[in-house]
Parts: sequence; C-alpha cells; structure tokens
Amino acid sequence: MADYQFDVLVIGCGIAGLSAAAKLAEAGKSVGIVTREKDPKVSNTFWAQGGIIYPSASDETLKDDIQKASCETSSPEAIDRLQRFGQEAVDDLLINKAQTNFARGKNDDLLYTKEAAHSIDRILYKGDFTGKEIQISLLNYLKESERFPNVKFLQSHTAIDLLTPQHQGVSITQRYEENKVVGAYLFNQESGEVYKAIAKMTILATGGIGALYLHHSNAEGARGDGQAMAKRAGASIIDMEFIQFHPTTFYDSSAHRRFLISEAVRGEGGVLINSEGKRFMEKYHPDLELAPRDVVARAIVEETIETHHECVYLDITHKDPTWIKERFPTIYNHCKSKGIDITTQPIPVVPAAHYTCGGVKVDMEGRTSLKNLYAVGEVSCTGLHGANRLASTSLLEGLTWGYLSAKSILKELDKIEVYSPLNIKNWRDGHEDLDKALVSQDWMSLKQTMWNYVGLNRTTNRLKRAEAMFKEMSDEITRFYKRCRLTDSLIGLRNAVEVATIVQNSSSRNSESIGCFYRKD
Repeated sequence: MADYQFDVLVIGCGIAGLSAAAKLAEAGKSVGIVTREKDPKVSNTFWAQGGIIYPSASDETLKDDIQKASCETSSPEAIDRLQRFGQEAVDDLLINKAQTNFARGKNDDLLYTKEAAHSIDRILYKGDFTGKEIQISLLNYLKESERFPNVKFLQSHTAIDLLTPQHQGVSITQRYEENKVVGAYLFNQESGEVYKAIAKMTILATGGIGALYLHHSNAEGARGDGQAMAKRAGASIIDMEFIQFHPTTFYDSSAHRRFLISEAVRGEGGVLINSEGKRFMEKYHPDLELAPRDVVARAIVEETIETHHECVYLDITHKDPTWIKERFPTIYNHCKSKGIDITTQPIPVVPAAHYTCGGVKVDMEGRTSLKNLYAVGEVSCTGLHGANRLASTSLLEGLTWGYLSAKSILKELDKIEVYSPLNIKNWRDGHEDLDKALVSQDWMSLKQTMWNYVGLNRTTNRLKRAEAMFKEMSDEITRFYKRCRLTDSLIGLRNAVEVATIVQNSSSRNSESIGCFYRKD
C-alpha cells in the first residue's frame, strides 16, 4: 500500500479547513487537503448565501444577540473568542490575502446587511452567494502553486477512519501508548485503493450532518463522516440533539436537497404568508419574520397543518424589481428556472435540515479530547451556538477556529515526531461486490427515519421507533462492511447510521425543549 505523509492532514474543504490550511501553508508546512468530492468547490460553504459576521470590539450587542438566539446556552468564552479574533481572521485571510470580493459602496466601503435575531447590520455579503465567493477565493489563494508548492489536494478521496496506534497498531504493545491520532485511512474513489495518510497533526473539517435528513439544504457530503470517525477513535461528541432547521427553502416536490432561500430575504423585508394570503408570524413571535429560526420553522409547520397546504410563501414583491434582481441574483435565477418570478410572485417555502450545532467537543483553539486531533467548523462544537445558532455566525466560526487551530498547531508541530506507517496496519478490504440497490434503499430508509422521527418535532415514541430501526440497520451495514469492497456510499452509510444513533440517543436523554430542540411530548 502506497502512503502519503504530511505535517498536517486536513479532512474537509470548506471555509474552516481551507483557512487552517492557508495559515499552515504560509508557514511552509506540508499540508494534505482531503475532499470526497471531485471538485473541491463542493461544500456547505459554497452553498451559504447570507453572509459572514464582521465583528468589532465596539459591538456591544453581538454577545447578547448570540445568547438570545441560543436561549442563553452559548459559551461566553467562545463568544469572546469569536469577537476577539474574528475580525483579525476576516481581514488577514479573506480581505487581504484571498481578496474575497464582498459588496462595497460607492466609496469602496464594505457594505453590511442584517439577518434574523441581529440587532444591528454587521454582516458582510456578496449578493446572495457569499459562501461561493469565499470558497472560490480561498481555493484560488491556496492553489497558487508557486506560492504554496507544499499543499496537496486529494480530491475524490474519502476518509475511512482516523489512525490511532491503539486501534490500528501492528503490535499489542501499542495499545499501551497514549491515545493519539497519526493520520487517516483514505479511499481513492477512482482507483479503489486505500492509502495510509500519516501526519503529525490531523484536522477534521468535514461539516455537519444535514444530508442525513430527507429534506435538507446541505451538500450531500454533509453526512456525519467526521463525527463518526472521531467517535470511533475515542473523541468526545456533545450537543448532537441540536439540529437547526432552516425555515425557508424552496418547495420543490421533485428534490430532497432543497435550495436555500436566504434569511437575508426576510432581513431585507420579505414577509411570510400562508396559502390563504395571510401574514401569520404575529401569532407566534413579536419579532415576526425575524424571530429565531426554530420559532419560524415550527410556525411554518403549524401553518401548513392548519391550512392543509404543503408549504407557505415568502413575499418580497413589494420591493423594487431591479433591486431584488441585484440583491438576490442566485435566488431570482433559481426561482425563475422553476417558474416563479420573485419580483411578482411569492416564493413557496418549507423548512429543511440546515445546521448541526453540536459535534466533536473542542477547546478555544480547536483541540479535541484526542492528542494531535483538531476539529473546526460545523463538525466541531465550540459551544458558540449552544442550543440554537444565530444567523451568519457559522462562516465566521469556521474561519476563526480554522485560523486559531493553525496558530496553535504551529507552536507544537516541530516537537512532534512522524509516526512510522510500518507500525500501522494496512487496510483489509472485502472481496464481494456491493449490492447498490440495498445501499440505496438503506440510505432512503435512514433519511426518512431521521425526518419523520428525529426531525423538527420529536416524541418519546418516535425516538424509540428510530432507535429500533437504526439498530437493525447498523447490524446489517456492519455485515456489508466486513465482506464487501468499499465504495464512497458504503463508507458514508456506515458513518450516517452511527451519527443518526448519536442524535437519537442525545434526543432521548434530553427532555427539555430548548432552542432548536423540541420535544412535542
């Protein structure tokens, strides 16, 4: 088996992974960036529409806004860290180096917008495709081969498991070593081979778990790979019951991945109406359409039940048509392709799984409970979001903790010896061909179970039903995994069932409805 060797292995290719990789590459360290996608642009970052908070030391309301959105459950230390280093990270990496093209006014001043639960305009944006602009600018910066010959992108590579001497060592005596991560097994989708990628430090930046749900706004790769690998290696996972559902995604009966209708549409004055043309948010919250996301999402579900209609509508037709097209070009074009002109017609919308507030527990520099393993972005849990995320904090959290993790790693990297790949077992693949129909059916069953029983509204009976279904599915997939040749879908399914079980268990333990977690009983 051929091997890779790096100073740092970064698993994931969104804003968090790329920002960490950039700082490490600038210091001359060898960095491997792993993505299961053929195109490294494909990530949750790419799909983010709204924007990124640009915090300032003088912004005295940011802490209050984050805590209010989270029902006072966010970590004060994490908020302080975001406010202290967030602007530095934006200035250094995005504005000065990657030259991210945020919206600017006539005098070249940065423009700001506002989203739900924000008390002031503090969000940088680029039309309604801010994430795409950030993702491409960071990739362009890192792919300058003359500047960073020490960076290697491993595209169409799926991480299988983290390497720890305790679990994958060739000798029994390695079990007595300190539990630490020394890299990962990587599956090359094109060749079918499995490689050992050995690294002094490993960073998980694999994103959230939205794609485990039947209806979601995420990239299909957001299936819990990082959370599952971290758990198997022995890291702490927390707050996994807190799954945020975005209130407004385009209702299209033909799709599971739903197109996001940015919160900025409501921030700019869009109003929600039901199928009878009546505005309804006043019944649910004094902040109306700008109430926290969980409130708006549940309100929409209630309206669809009351009206016996499959969706509600988001109306911004009272705004100037030219302004709408310039401010929301991506949304305008998508809706237009579906037969909806948002300058004259309201947009059909429904909630969808959107963001994972919990994840691999980390400290204020991104360290996990396992030595030499960091986690940044949506795969991690810094405590910033608590029980519910404030809009546009996620891109800044990923950027800031990616930035801080790299700085932390650079302090320790030269003291760490490279672990010998000879002391790690080679991967043993199965010999049977996988029945793709069975895997496809298991994926659909899992997504439907998550949506129906571990979704917006959870009950004891629903969670018990999910537990039984996940146990049966897990047993079956374990048998697949031992005897069949690997595929990306099988790796993802194994991880998805493991993470679905974590969410179900976390939900069963928590009987308190708070933030984006709601127990109907």
